[in-house]
Amino acid sequence: MRISARTQYALGAMLALAVADSPVHAERIAVTQDIPRRFCDNILLQLRRAGLIRSQRGPDGGYWLARPPGEIALADVIRVTEGAEQALRPFSPAAAPLAEIWDRLRSHEDALLSEITLADVVASRDRQDGRADSGGLPDDPPGPHGVLGAHGLGGRGAL
Repeated sequence: MRISARTQYALGAMLALAVADSPVHAERIAVTQDIPRRFCDNILLQLRRAGLIRSQRGPDGGYWLARPPGEIALADVIRVTEGAEQALRPFSPAAAPLAEIWDRLRSHEDALLSEITLADVVASRDRQDGRADSGGLPDDPPGPHGVLGAHGLGGRGAL
């Protein structure tokens, strides 16, 4: 499965909000997740319109998750940013049996991504880092690639 940069950024933003104790300004998300600011604004707008996050303007405003991190699956975010599943090009008659395999693979991917929540990813990262509780956004960005690390959730462009 190939994951677009937009989806990687959206997942990073959602994970940043998952560990935040209060609303987070878009600028802070963009800096800590190493997302170009205008791109970050567009992603946050898309996530807000989909009902995954909420926002409030002003100095005490910012963005926060619309539901607890344990109730937002990775698949929820991916569906928002990747859009409707693109149909595969028809297989040649000789390769037609592959269509069923591809459908099963997509079904398994969706099932797995629907089971993994933002809370699961945060807990996994905290275990790897030896932290019991992340306590919100770090004071300094966690390196040049944000919460997800240099290769997102398991590789450049792949999940």
